[in-house]
Amino acid sequence: MGEALAIDSGDTAWMLVSTALVMLMLLPGLALFYGGLVRAKNLLSVMSQVLGLTAIAILTWVLWNYSLAFSGGNGLIGGLVKAGFAGLDGGSAWPVGSEGKAIPELVFAAFQMSFAAITVALVVGAVAERVRFSAMMLFSVLWLTIVYAPIAHMVWAPDGVLLRMGAIDFAGGTVVHINAGIAGLVAVAFAGPRIGHLKEAMPPHSLALTMVGAGLLWVGWFGFNAGSALEANGLAAVAMVNTFVAPAAGLLAWMALERLVSGKPSMLGGASGAVAGLVAVTPAAGASGPIGAMLLGAIASLVCYGFVGSLKNRLRLDDSLDVFGIHGLGGITGSIGTALVAPPALGGHGGADYAFGHQLLAQAAAVAVAIAWAAAGTALCFGAVKLVVPLRHAKDAEREGLDIADHGERAYNY
Repeated sequence: MGEALAIDSGDTAWMLVSTALVMLMLLPGLALFYGGLVRAKNLLSVMSQVLGLTAIAILTWVLWNYSLAFSGGNGLIGGLVKAGFAGLDGGSAWPVGSEGKAIPELVFAAFQMSFAAITVALVVGAVAERVRFSAMMLFSVLWLTIVYAPIAHMVWAPDGVLLRMGAIDFAGGTVVHINAGIAGLVAVAFAGPRIGHLKEAMPPHSLALTMVGAGLLWVGWFGFNAGSALEANGLAAVAMVNTFVAPAAGLLAWMALERLVSGKPSMLGGASGAVAGLVAVTPAAGASGPIGAMLLGAIASLVCYGFVGSLKNRLRLDDSLDVFGIHGLGGITGSIGTALVAPPALGGHGGADYAFGHQLLAQAAAVAVAIAWAAAGTALCFGAVKLVVPLRHAKDAEREGLDIADHGERAYNY
Protein backbone atom coordinates (compact mmCIF):
# COMPACT_ATOMS: atom_id res chain seq x y z
CA MET A 1 0.00 0.00 0.00
CA GLY A 2 2.78 2.45 0.90
CA GLU A 3 4.93 2.22 -2.27
CA ALA A 4 2.47 4.09 -4.55
CA LEU A 5 1.79 6.88 -2.06
CA ALA A 6 3.62 10.15 -1.40
CA ILE A 7 3.89 11.21 2.23
CA ASP A 8 2.81 14.85 2.57
CA SER A 9 4.86 16.82 5.09
CA GLY A 10 2.13 19.39 5.77
CA ASP A 11 -0.50 16.74 6.52
CA THR A 12 2.04 14.88 8.64
CA ALA A 13 2.75 18.00 10.70
CA TRP A 14 -0.98 18.60 11.21
CA MET A 15 -1.52 15.02 12.38
CA LEU A 16 1.39 15.21 14.82
CA VAL A 17 -0.22 18.31 16.33
CA SER A 18 -3.68 16.69 16.35
CA THR A 19 -2.33 13.64 18.16
CA ALA A 20 -0.78 15.85 20.83
CA LEU A 21 -4.08 17.75 21.17
CA VAL A 22 -6.00 14.53 21.81
CA MET A 23 -3.48 13.59 24.49
CA LEU A 24 -4.01 17.07 26.00
CA MET A 25 -7.70 16.20 26.30
CA LEU A 26 -6.73 13.16 28.32
CA LEU A 27 -3.76 14.34 30.36
CA PRO A 28 -4.42 16.73 31.96
CA GLY A 29 -7.89 17.58 30.55
CA LEU A 30 -10.00 14.57 31.53
CA ALA A 31 -8.01 14.01 34.72
CA LEU A 32 -8.77 17.57 35.90
CA PHE A 33 -12.39 17.44 34.73
CA TYR A 34 -13.06 14.21 36.60
CA GLY A 35 -10.82 15.13 39.53
CA GLY A 36 -12.77 18.27 40.32
CA LEU A 37 -16.10 16.42 40.28
CA VAL A 38 -15.25 13.86 42.96
CA ARG A 39 -14.86 14.41 46.68
CA ALA A 40 -11.40 15.45 47.87
CA LYS A 41 -10.74 12.03 49.42
CA ASN A 42 -10.96 10.43 45.96
CA LEU A 43 -9.16 13.02 43.82
CA LEU A 44 -5.90 11.09 43.46
CA SER A 45 -7.82 7.86 42.92
CA VAL A 46 -9.66 9.07 39.83
CA MET A 47 -6.60 10.86 38.46
CA SER A 48 -4.46 7.76 39.01
CA GLN A 49 -6.99 5.60 37.20
CA VAL A 50 -6.98 7.97 34.20
CA LEU A 51 -3.17 7.96 34.28
CA GLY A 52 -2.84 4.19 34.66
CA LEU A 53 -5.40 3.33 32.00
CA THR A 54 -3.67 5.71 29.59
CA ALA A 55 -0.43 3.77 30.01
CA ILE A 56 -2.20 0.43 29.55
CA ALA A 57 -3.90 1.69 26.39
CA ILE A 58 -0.63 2.93 24.89
CA LEU A 59 1.27 -0.29 25.49
CA THR A 60 -1.48 -2.68 24.44
CA TRP A 61 -2.11 -0.58 21.33
CA VAL A 62 1.47 -1.08 20.22
CA LEU A 63 1.63 -4.74 21.23
CA TRP A 64 -1.60 -6.02 19.64
CA ASN A 65 -4.64 -3.72 19.60
CA TYR A 66 -3.59 -1.54 16.66
CA SER A 67 -3.18 -4.67 14.60
CA LEU A 68 -6.57 -6.01 15.69
CA ALA A 69 -8.21 -2.69 14.81
CA PHE A 70 -6.48 -1.73 11.57
CA SER A 71 -4.85 -4.69 9.89
CA GLY A 72 -6.68 -6.84 7.35
CA GLY A 73 -8.93 -9.56 8.67
CA ASN A 74 -12.68 -9.79 8.31
CA GLY A 75 -15.52 -7.34 8.81
CA LEU A 76 -15.45 -7.71 12.59
CA ILE A 77 -11.78 -7.85 13.60
CA GLY A 78 -8.31 -7.55 12.11
CA GLY A 79 -5.37 -9.90 12.48
CA LEU A 80 -2.00 -9.79 14.25
CA VAL A 81 0.29 -9.08 11.30
CA LYS A 82 1.04 -5.61 12.70
CA ALA A 83 1.42 -6.69 16.36
CA GLY A 84 4.26 -4.81 17.97
CA PHE A 85 3.94 -2.25 15.14
CA ALA A 86 5.57 -4.78 12.82
CA GLY A 87 6.24 -3.24 9.43
CA LEU A 88 5.64 0.31 10.63
CA ASP A 89 8.51 2.74 10.27
CA GLY A 90 8.94 6.35 9.21
CA GLY A 91 8.54 5.42 5.56
CA SER A 92 5.47 3.17 5.68
CA ALA A 93 2.42 5.14 4.55
CA TRP A 94 -1.28 5.38 5.41
CA PRO A 95 -3.50 6.82 2.66
CA VAL A 96 -5.56 9.94 3.29
CA GLY A 97 -8.56 11.24 1.36
CA SER A 98 -6.71 12.94 -1.48
CA GLU A 99 -5.57 10.55 -4.18
CA GLY A 100 -1.90 9.64 -3.99
CA LYS A 101 -1.31 11.41 -0.68
CA ALA A 102 -0.45 9.79 2.65
CA ILE A 103 0.89 10.29 6.14
CA PRO A 104 3.34 7.96 7.89
CA GLU A 105 1.44 4.96 9.25
CA LEU A 106 3.24 5.48 12.57
CA VAL A 107 1.54 8.87 12.86
CA PHE A 108 -1.86 7.37 12.03
CA ALA A 109 -1.27 4.60 14.58
CA ALA A 110 -0.29 7.13 17.25
CA PHE A 111 -3.37 9.27 16.50
CA GLN A 112 -5.62 6.24 16.86
CA MET A 113 -3.74 5.22 20.01
CA SER A 114 -4.77 8.46 21.67
CA PHE A 115 -8.42 7.68 20.82
CA ALA A 116 -8.18 4.26 22.44
CA ALA A 117 -6.64 5.79 25.56
CA ILE A 118 -9.29 8.46 26.08
CA THR A 119 -12.13 6.02 25.43
CA VAL A 120 -11.14 3.56 28.14
CA ALA A 121 -10.32 6.43 30.52
CA LEU A 122 -13.85 7.82 30.10
CA VAL A 123 -15.26 4.65 31.70
CA VAL A 124 -13.51 5.59 34.98
CA GLY A 125 -16.06 8.34 35.59
CA ALA A 126 -19.03 5.98 35.78
CA VAL A 127 -17.68 4.11 38.81
CA ALA A 128 -15.49 6.80 40.34
CA GLU A 129 -15.04 6.77 44.13
CA ARG A 130 -15.63 3.07 44.59
CA VAL A 131 -13.80 0.66 42.22
CA ARG A 132 -10.25 -0.44 43.04
CA PHE A 133 -7.30 0.76 40.99
CA SER A 134 -6.15 -2.84 40.38
CA ALA A 135 -9.60 -3.86 39.13
CA MET A 136 -9.74 -0.99 36.64
CA MET A 137 -6.24 -1.74 35.38
CA LEU A 138 -7.11 -5.38 34.68
CA PHE A 139 -10.44 -4.37 33.19
CA SER A 140 -8.73 -1.99 30.75
CA VAL A 141 -6.48 -4.71 29.30
CA LEU A 142 -9.48 -6.93 28.61
CA TRP A 143 -11.84 -4.20 27.45
CA LEU A 144 -9.50 -2.60 24.95
CA THR A 145 -8.98 -6.01 23.34
CA ILE A 146 -12.49 -7.44 23.47
CA VAL A 147 -14.58 -4.30 22.98
CA TYR A 148 -12.63 -1.30 21.69
CA ALA A 149 -10.46 -2.87 18.98
CA PRO A 150 -13.31 -4.76 17.26
CA ILE A 151 -15.63 -1.72 17.25
CA ALA A 152 -12.84 0.49 15.89
CA HIS A 153 -12.25 -2.10 13.16
CA MET A 154 -15.93 -2.37 12.26
CA VAL A 155 -16.34 1.40 11.98
CA TRP A 156 -13.01 2.68 10.63
CA ALA A 157 -10.99 -0.14 9.05
CA PRO A 158 -11.27 -0.35 5.23
CA ASP A 159 -12.93 -3.78 5.46
CA GLY A 160 -15.04 -2.98 8.55
CA VAL A 161 -18.63 -4.17 8.31
CA LEU A 162 -20.18 -0.89 9.48
CA LEU A 163 -17.98 1.22 7.21
CA ARG A 164 -18.97 -0.93 4.23
CA MET A 165 -22.60 -0.49 5.26
CA GLY A 166 -22.15 3.27 4.83
CA ALA A 167 -22.37 4.38 8.47
CA ILE A 168 -20.77 7.78 9.11
CA ASP A 169 -18.66 8.18 12.24
CA PHE A 170 -16.24 10.96 11.43
CA ALA A 171 -14.41 11.08 14.75
CA GLY A 172 -15.87 8.59 17.21
CA GLY A 173 -19.58 8.85 18.06
CA THR A 174 -19.89 5.07 18.16
CA VAL A 175 -16.26 4.04 18.66
CA VAL A 176 -15.57 6.44 21.52
CA HIS A 177 -18.70 7.86 23.10
CA ILE A 178 -21.40 5.20 22.74
CA ASN A 179 -18.75 2.60 23.48
CA ALA A 180 -17.60 4.31 26.68
CA GLY A 181 -21.11 5.32 27.73
CA ILE A 182 -22.54 1.81 27.48
CA ALA A 183 -19.43 0.39 29.17
CA GLY A 184 -19.98 2.85 31.99
CA LEU A 185 -23.60 1.78 32.37
CA VAL A 186 -22.61 -1.88 32.60
CA ALA A 187 -19.79 -1.00 35.02
CA VAL A 188 -22.32 0.68 37.33
CA ALA A 189 -24.44 -2.49 37.29
CA PHE A 190 -21.44 -4.58 38.35
CA ALA A 191 -20.01 -2.16 40.92
CA GLY A 192 -23.22 -1.02 42.58
CA PRO A 193 -23.79 2.45 44.05
CA ARG A 194 -21.44 4.40 46.29
CA ILE A 195 -21.99 4.16 50.03
CA GLY A 196 -24.58 6.81 50.88
CA HIS A 197 -25.81 7.31 47.32
CA LEU A 198 -29.04 9.38 47.37
CA LYS A 199 -28.72 9.60 51.17
CA GLU A 200 -25.63 11.75 51.65
CA ALA A 201 -24.51 14.90 49.89
CA MET A 202 -21.65 14.18 47.45
CA PRO A 203 -20.80 17.58 45.97
CA PRO A 204 -17.82 18.13 43.66
CA HIS A 205 -14.84 19.24 45.73
CA SER A 206 -13.44 21.72 43.15
CA LEU A 207 -15.48 23.08 40.28
CA ALA A 208 -12.48 25.25 39.45
CA LEU A 209 -10.51 22.13 38.49
CA THR A 210 -13.50 20.91 36.51
CA MET A 211 -13.71 24.17 34.58
CA VAL A 212 -10.00 24.02 33.71
CA GLY A 213 -10.46 20.41 32.60
CA ALA A 214 -13.50 21.32 30.48
CA GLY A 215 -11.52 24.05 28.75
CA LEU A 216 -8.69 21.65 27.96
CA LEU A 217 -11.19 19.11 26.65
CA TRP A 218 -12.67 21.69 24.27
CA VAL A 219 -9.27 22.82 23.02
CA GLY A 220 -8.05 19.25 22.58
CA TRP A 221 -11.26 18.33 20.77
CA PHE A 222 -10.08 20.34 17.75
CA GLY A 223 -7.41 17.68 17.29
CA PHE A 224 -9.97 14.98 17.94
CA ASN A 225 -12.43 16.20 15.29
CA ALA A 226 -10.44 18.25 12.79
CA GLY A 227 -7.56 15.76 13.00
CA SER A 228 -9.90 13.01 11.87
CA ALA A 229 -9.79 14.52 8.38
CA LEU A 230 -6.20 13.15 8.32
CA GLU A 231 -5.26 16.15 6.16
CA ALA A 232 -4.75 19.88 6.61
CA ASN A 233 -7.52 20.76 4.18
CA GLY A 234 -11.05 22.09 3.81
CA LEU A 235 -12.59 19.06 5.50
CA ALA A 236 -10.49 19.76 8.59
CA ALA A 237 -11.74 23.35 8.48
CA VAL A 238 -15.37 22.14 8.37
CA ALA A 239 -14.76 19.90 11.39
CA MET A 240 -13.01 22.71 13.27
CA VAL A 241 -15.86 25.18 12.78
CA ASN A 242 -18.38 22.56 13.90
CA THR A 243 -16.25 21.95 16.98
CA PHE A 244 -16.62 25.63 17.83
CA VAL A 245 -20.36 25.99 17.35
CA ALA A 246 -21.84 22.69 18.61
CA PRO A 247 -20.46 22.96 22.17
CA ALA A 248 -21.33 26.67 22.27
CA ALA A 249 -24.95 25.81 21.48
CA GLY A 250 -24.92 22.92 23.93
CA LEU A 251 -23.50 25.10 26.69
CA LEU A 252 -26.16 27.81 26.30
CA ALA A 253 -29.00 25.29 25.91
CA TRP A 254 -28.10 23.53 29.17
CA MET A 255 -27.72 26.78 31.11
CA ALA A 256 -30.95 28.20 29.68
CA LEU A 257 -32.90 25.11 30.72
CA GLU A 258 -31.29 25.22 34.17
CA ARG A 259 -32.37 28.87 34.46
CA LEU A 260 -35.95 27.89 33.66
CA VAL A 261 -36.02 24.89 35.99
CA SER A 262 -34.03 26.03 39.03
CA GLY A 263 -33.71 29.77 38.58
CA LYS A 264 -29.93 29.81 38.25
CA PRO A 265 -27.59 28.66 35.49
CA SER A 266 -24.58 26.83 36.90
CA MET A 267 -20.97 26.69 35.77
CA LEU A 268 -21.10 22.90 36.00
CA GLY A 269 -24.20 22.93 33.80
CA GLY A 270 -22.42 25.06 31.23
CA ALA A 271 -19.42 22.73 31.19
CA SER A 272 -21.70 19.69 30.95
CA GLY A 273 -23.63 21.23 28.07
CA ALA A 274 -20.42 22.04 26.21
CA VAL A 275 -19.21 18.45 26.57
CA ALA A 276 -22.60 17.14 25.44
CA GLY A 277 -22.36 19.33 22.34
CA LEU A 278 -18.83 18.16 21.64
CA VAL A 279 -19.87 14.53 21.99
CA ALA A 280 -22.86 14.93 19.70
CA VAL A 281 -20.97 16.66 16.90
CA THR A 282 -18.09 14.18 16.95
CA PRO A 283 -19.63 11.69 14.47
CA ALA A 284 -21.01 14.52 12.31
CA ALA A 285 -18.04 16.89 12.41
CA GLY A 286 -17.12 16.38 8.76
CA ALA A 287 -20.67 15.90 7.46
CA SER A 288 -22.64 18.76 8.99
CA GLY A 289 -22.79 22.43 8.18
CA PRO A 290 -22.49 24.92 11.06
CA ILE A 291 -26.24 25.43 11.49
CA GLY A 292 -26.79 21.69 11.69
CA ALA A 293 -23.95 21.41 14.20
CA MET A 294 -25.56 24.09 16.38
CA LEU A 295 -28.88 22.24 16.34
CA LEU A 296 -27.20 18.91 17.05
CA GLY A 297 -25.27 20.38 19.99
CA ALA A 298 -28.35 22.04 21.48
CA ILE A 299 -30.63 19.01 21.09
CA ALA A 300 -28.07 16.61 22.55
CA SER A 301 -27.51 18.96 25.47
CA LEU A 302 -31.23 19.02 26.28
CA VAL A 303 -31.47 15.23 25.98
CA CYS A 304 -28.53 14.78 28.34
CA TYR A 305 -29.88 17.36 30.77
CA GLY A 306 -33.19 15.52 30.96
CA PHE A 307 -31.45 12.31 31.93
CA VAL A 308 -28.82 13.74 34.26
CA GLY A 309 -31.11 16.25 35.94
CA SER A 310 -34.06 13.98 36.60
CA LEU A 311 -34.26 10.47 35.21
CA LYS A 312 -30.94 9.22 36.59
CA ASN A 313 -32.01 9.63 40.22
CA ARG A 314 -35.45 8.19 39.53
CA LEU A 315 -33.70 5.08 38.23
CA ARG A 316 -31.38 5.15 41.27
CA LEU A 317 -28.46 4.90 38.88
CA ASP A 318 -25.13 5.90 40.39
CA ASP A 319 -23.29 6.92 37.22
CA SER A 320 -20.95 9.06 39.32
CA LEU A 321 -19.74 11.51 36.65
CA ASP A 322 -22.47 10.96 34.04
CA VAL A 323 -20.53 8.90 31.53
CA PHE A 324 -23.68 7.28 30.19
CA GLY A 325 -25.80 10.39 30.72
CA ILE A 326 -23.54 12.59 28.59
CA HIS A 327 -21.23 10.40 26.49
CA GLY A 328 -23.63 7.52 25.93
CA LEU A 329 -26.77 9.53 25.24
CA GLY A 330 -24.88 12.33 23.52
CA GLY A 331 -23.16 9.80 21.29
CA ILE A 332 -26.44 8.11 20.39
CA THR A 333 -28.10 11.46 19.65
CA GLY A 334 -25.17 12.62 17.53
CA SER A 335 -24.77 9.35 15.65
CA ILE A 336 -28.45 9.19 14.70
CA GLY A 337 -28.54 12.94 14.14
CA THR A 338 -25.67 12.73 11.67
CA ALA A 339 -28.14 11.45 9.09
CA LEU A 340 -30.31 14.52 9.71
CA VAL A 341 -27.60 17.15 9.35
CA ALA A 342 -25.63 15.67 6.44
CA PRO A 343 -28.05 16.35 3.53
CA PRO A 344 -26.71 19.09 1.22
CA ALA A 345 -30.17 20.69 1.10
CA LEU A 346 -29.81 21.42 4.81
CA GLY A 347 -26.27 22.75 4.53
CA GLY A 348 -24.56 19.42 5.13
CA HIS A 349 -21.67 17.91 3.22
CA GLY A 350 -23.23 14.67 2.01
CA GLY A 351 -22.73 13.92 -1.68
CA ALA A 352 -25.13 14.85 -4.46
CA ASP A 353 -26.50 11.29 -4.34
CA TYR A 354 -27.15 11.47 -0.58
CA ALA A 355 -30.06 9.19 0.37
CA PHE A 356 -31.51 10.19 3.73
CA GLY A 357 -33.48 7.01 4.41
CA HIS A 358 -30.55 4.72 3.67
CA GLN A 359 -28.24 6.83 5.79
CA LEU A 360 -30.62 6.89 8.73
CA LEU A 361 -30.87 3.10 8.66
CA ALA A 362 -27.07 2.79 8.46
CA GLN A 363 -26.64 5.12 11.43
CA ALA A 364 -29.24 3.25 13.47
CA ALA A 365 -27.61 -0.08 12.65
CA ALA A 366 -24.18 1.19 13.71
CA VAL A 367 -25.62 2.50 16.98
CA ALA A 368 -27.35 -0.83 17.68
CA VAL A 369 -24.20 -2.84 16.97
CA ALA A 370 -22.07 -0.55 19.14
CA ILE A 371 -24.53 -0.78 22.05
CA ALA A 372 -24.83 -4.56 21.84
CA TRP A 373 -21.10 -5.21 21.44
CA ALA A 374 -20.10 -2.79 24.19
CA ALA A 375 -22.71 -4.12 26.62
CA ALA A 376 -21.93 -7.80 26.09
CA GLY A 377 -18.16 -7.29 25.97
CA THR A 378 -18.05 -5.07 29.05
CA ALA A 379 -20.12 -7.56 31.03
CA LEU A 380 -17.70 -10.30 30.03
CA CYS A 381 -14.71 -8.18 31.08
CA PHE A 382 -16.09 -7.23 34.50
CA GLY A 383 -17.23 -10.80 35.10
CA ALA A 384 -13.66 -11.96 34.46
CA VAL A 385 -12.15 -9.22 36.64
CA LYS A 386 -14.36 -10.22 39.58
CA LEU A 387 -12.91 -13.72 39.44
CA VAL A 388 -9.42 -12.31 39.99
CA VAL A 389 -9.76 -9.26 42.26
CA PRO A 390 -12.63 -7.69 44.27
CA LEU A 391 -14.09 -4.64 42.57
CA ARG A 392 -14.41 -2.67 45.81
CA HIS A 393 -12.65 -2.15 49.12
CA ALA A 394 -14.17 -2.78 52.54
CA LYS A 395 -16.76 -0.19 53.58
CA ASP A 396 -14.49 1.51 56.14
CA ALA A 397 -11.73 1.93 53.57
CA GLU A 398 -14.19 3.30 51.02
CA ARG A 399 -15.52 5.80 53.53
CA GLU A 400 -12.00 6.98 54.28
CA GLY A 401 -11.42 7.43 50.56
CA LEU A 402 -9.72 5.57 47.75
CA ASP A 403 -6.76 7.94 47.81
CA ILE A 404 -5.63 6.28 51.03
CA ALA A 405 -7.05 2.80 50.35
CA ASP A 406 -5.44 2.42 46.91
CA HIS A 407 -2.48 4.78 46.93
CA GLY A 408 -1.58 5.62 50.55
CA GLU A 409 -1.52 9.37 49.90
CA ARG A 410 -3.76 12.40 49.98
CA ALA A 411 -4.30 15.12 47.39
CA TYR A 412 -4.33 17.83 50.06
CA ASN A 413 -2.28 17.87 53.28
CA TYR A 414 -3.22 20.70 55.62
